[in-house]
Amino acid sequence: MIFVASGSPPNLPIRRNTIILAATMAVNSAVLQLTAAVSSLTFVLVTGVRGLLGLGPAIFLTSSGLTALPAGRLMDRFGRTPVMTAGFALGACGCALTALATRTDSTLAVIAGFALVGASSGISLLIRTAAGDMYPPERRARGISYVLFGAVFGAILGPTVFGPLFAGKDVKADSLTVPWLAAGAIALVALVMVQFVRPDPKRIAELIGSRSDVLPTTAAPLRELVRRPGVPPAMLAALASFGVMVSVMNLSGYVVVEHHHHSQGSVFPIIGAHVFGMYALVLVIGAAIDRVGRTSALEVGLVVMALSTIGMLWVTSVFATAVLLLGLGLGWNISFVAATARLADSTSPAERGRLLGFNDLLGALFGASLALLGGYALDAIGVAALAIGATAIVAAPVLLVVRAQGERVQEAA
Repeated sequence: MIFVASGSPPNLPIRRNTIILAATMAVNSAVLQLTAAVSSLTFVLVTGVRGLLGLGPAIFLTSSGLTALPAGRLMDRFGRTPVMTAGFALGACGCALTALATRTDSTLAVIAGFALVGASSGISLLIRTAAGDMYPPERRARGISYVLFGAVFGAILGPTVFGPLFAGKDVKADSLTVPWLAAGAIALVALVMVQFVRPDPKRIAELIGSRSDVLPTTAAPLRELVRRPGVPPAMLAALASFGVMVSVMNLSGYVVVEHHHHSQGSVFPIIGAHVFGMYALVLVIGAAIDRVGRTSALEVGLVVMALSTIGMLWVTSVFATAVLLLGLGLGWNISFVAATARLADSTSPAERGRLLGFNDLLGALFGASLALLGGYALDAIGVAALAIGATAIVAAPVLLVVRAQGERVQEAA
């Protein structure tokens, strides 16, 4: 159940805005599922370059990261809704360009299309900024979880829309045209929906107050924001979890089709399971994070992700792969919500978009690097390289997060 934030002025439509943002997440996640499922294959089929199969996701993720920071700054200046609107418009244009590329075998068009879809993804990920705006610190993780929960329905929508479009078809470039056009239409639906979010969540944050202490009168520079207590370990965990999650997710379609020799249609249940894991338990997870604390949740999320990625060494079936991708999504969910809540706790409404945008910039660029490197390693060495490398990266920050927590306990004593 969604409640109005305690201490808020009467008649603020927090519940309505939360539901609309959750529905927007549901629609948008269907577009992201297509990107995760076929971005590598689309790039290979259009360009004919198999050795750089990770380059397609890398373009997508790099564009997402480079867009996140300026988008966050624009959100802090002009509000959340106008920037989200622009993001969905970019996504629709990017899908249309990618569809054109699949018909014309244009490398330039597919690169431009991936760049625009990536930019849209970077902006849509900042929807959680709007979610954090509308709830006080003691309920912020739950508020963020309410909005993210909408993506659960996207896990159902994606396979429902795109699965039939691939049924009985050979994996060729022109068979991807209609799915990419459908994704563009879905992005336009999200654009329309976000227009009903009123007043702007940033205005709600200013009205209800978003921190337990006194808000600064001016926004602090980014170099100060990243040094605030609790921010470095949260960003480190977010960097590792997001980078590994998006790189493995975007390469999983290639693994399933090319290495495990399953049909292209079998990718969508796997990606659907992953998205389901990312968001299905988010309501429970959000409430749990508010109770147990942000740092403990970060540790648990990273460990769950590590167990899921190392399991890729031994599984080949569609069902087992889906289970591992579900676990990967669940671990990311825990660490992602905890890190977002911690970063939101450390900022005022005028600072929040900037810090979250910078965090997303680093995560996306790291994910792009991992996708590019992982794609090369996957093609040259095999699945073992992807599984072991991803596990090492996502497990490494756990000790550093624990150490940071211990230092804060000692300082408090």
